[in-house]
Amino acid sequence: MAESLTPTPPPTPTPPPAHAPAPLPGPDDGPPSARSSLPRGLLDRIGIPATLAWGYLGLVLFMIGDGIEAGYLSPYLVDLGFSESGVGVVFTVYGVAAAVGAFLAGALSDAWGPRRVMAAGAVFWVVFHILLLAVAVPAKSYPLILASYGIRGLGYPLFAYGFMVWIMASVPRRQAGTALGWFWFSFTLGLPTLGSLLAASLIPAIGAYRTLWLALGLVLAGSAVALTLLRDRTGFQGLLPPGQRDVRSTLAGSFTILTEKPKVAIGAVVRLINTTSQFGVWVFMPLFFTDRIGFELSEWLHLLTVMMGTNLAFVVVFGALGDRWSWRRTVAWLGGVLSAIGCLALYYLPVAAGHNFLVAAVAAGALGAGMAGYVPLPPLLTAQAPERKGQVMSAYSLGAGASVALGPLIGTLFIGPLGVQGVMWIYAGLHLASTVLALLLPERR
Repeated sequence: MAESLTPTPPPTPTPPPAHAPAPLPGPDDGPPSARSSLPRGLLDRIGIPATLAWGYLGLVLFMIGDGIEAGYLSPYLVDLGFSESGVGVVFTVYGVAAAVGAFLAGALSDAWGPRRVMAAGAVFWVVFHILLLAVAVPAKSYPLILASYGIRGLGYPLFAYGFMVWIMASVPRRQAGTALGWFWFSFTLGLPTLGSLLAASLIPAIGAYRTLWLALGLVLAGSAVALTLLRDRTGFQGLLPPGQRDVRSTLAGSFTILTEKPKVAIGAVVRLINTTSQFGVWVFMPLFFTDRIGFELSEWLHLLTVMMGTNLAFVVVFGALGDRWSWRRTVAWLGGVLSAIGCLALYYLPVAAGHNFLVAAVAAGALGAGMAGYVPLPPLLTAQAPERKGQVMSAYSLGAGASVALGPLIGTLFIGPLGVQGVMWIYAGLHLASTVLALLLPERR
């Protein structure tokens, strides 16, 4: 009887060998410090991870600076004396650099960690923006503008998509769509929504050139906020285990995953199509609206604000809808089909109605909402290869970055023979193709 009343001491856990690496936190765990001290406040209730909140704010400021130029840089360069086709080449080169930067963001996050990738992006942006404004533009040198603006294209995708990889590595999969909705909300709030609105207010007051200098201050502020105040430890080290953080192998894996996991390659193509029309519209539609429809440049900038403001309203809604309804169906029907309708409406409605801002705003809003429908694509893609998240996000980001080049390139190649009408039909057709491709992706929760 006495023995039965004596408590048995719990077994002493066997310590792991000294050489064994510490286990990496899983996506449902979060960093230890965050798990013990996260406040359950407003941020958590609306779906913003509290440990990443400073990163969202830094992204907003950075993308406002990057987005100031979005609605007026192409006509500004034309006013400097460069041809429309030459300006199209400038934006195409910029887009190629952005595609490279976007691809590197995921692969280098595996090896270096997202924080270091974001820092590299900030450096590229700042250095080559200063070169563009201090040397290339005053000299009206086309080669220097092509080189400095082109290389600057590496900057924003390294910064922004580095943070997106950080989000995907930190948040639980069941909340990924909502967290990414807020990422795109922050991204689009800056580029081009508040950026274009700020440009529309500043250009009449201080001129286009000085407005570009102001963009530098905003990018520096956003970089400082994100890199000094964002303390979530997930992004401070490479996402792969220590023995697998070789840069060459992570870069190689980001290519081979496209053949080893064909569904990831399909998703990258869907992401490529997602914003191809957006970047083409930003380059060629300002001239269409000002020269043919009769809008003032400030009216076009406000129309662009409507487009991306509508996008803001829907990225969070569609992100949460994807978590609750279906990532795949949200991308296919609310992304592909609605974007195709928006592309055609943005041409045909203004042609039919003439100089009518309200009608044009309806069309622009439809395209903005459609582009938001693609928000649940990252969790749909990472579900195809959850053990290779960084490499999956490299493929996704490659598609995102390549769209910066493909959109203007389609316009450069086809606006001559087909006109704006033909170009918008090409964009609409691509969006419908993305609907078919998205439906091929199995949804694994």
